[in-house]
Amino acid sequence: MLLRHIRYLLAVAEHRNFTRAAEALHVSQPTLSQQIKQLEDVLGAPLFDRSGRTVRLTDAGEAYVRYARLALQDLEAGKRAMHDVQDLTRGSLRLAMTPTFTAYLIGPLLARFNSLYPGINLSVEEMTQDQIEAALAADRLDIGIAFTGSHLADIDSQTLFAETLSLVVSEAHPGFARQQSLDAQALGQQSLVLLSGDFATRQHIDLYCRQQGIAPRIAIEANSISAIVEIVRRGQLATILPEAITRELPGLRPLALQPALPQRTVALLSRKGAYCSAASEAFRALASAQ
Repeated sequence: MLLRHIRYLLAVAEHRNFTRAAEALHVSQPTLSQQIKQLEDVLGAPLFDRSGRTVRLTDAGEAYVRYARLALQDLEAGKRAMHDVQDLTRGSLRLAMTPTFTAYLIGPLLARFNSLYPGINLSVEEMTQDQIEAALAADRLDIGIAFTGSHLADIDSQTLFAETLSLVVSEAHPGFARQQSLDAQALGQQSLVLLSGDFATRQHIDLYCRQQGIAPRIAIEANSISAIVEIVRRGQLATILPEAITRELPGLRPLALQPALPQRTVALLSRKGAYCSAASEAFRALASAQ
């Protein structure tokens, strides 16, 4: 049984005449009659009484037409819903990002996206990069925001921008009132609060310290960017975080490291071959324009 069988059935039921129904459907009358006969054969009962001057539904036809109309209404509603998703009046988007992006990137980006597409339901999670890639591969996410580099085999990346890491201190920190930069050896003497070792940012910092031949003095480890920011803002500890965070959060000041930490390339991650919804495409376009 096909959708056209239901449309043909309802047209004949409405016009009570095969010829007029065929004209309304823009098909030949023999074709219409053949299709109705096929439907009756599938259902195992006659749907129309053809014995009079007009065609009328049989009792079986009356019962079936009621459900056929409901089914057609649901199909039409489904078509509208699909169009709604395509024009971004409805839909959903599952996002995840590594922790540093929650402090400076994702807030303004999601606020802008929501103002443009308020009908899109957003699900947002904070994860390590390994967790993001595993969730993408398992189709539990649509898009991840992380870094380029070595990825799982079925992960694609789209470059967004380069991120610079700096030493971050409180604006009121007395030891750095007039300094604009800090060399690696001085960094080795500074007490730090850093992300824990399972985060990509921390691994990037540890590699830099090994390359500079210094062992960082880690006073506190935390798995929360907001906690690290508050500790630095209210005390004498420093941290190493994206410089962009200092432009978004008050009470912080960046100091350039000499030599500088290598920049990291921020990217949108997705699963290779995954269906890309209209919401995903819109988010990609907005993120790329930042």
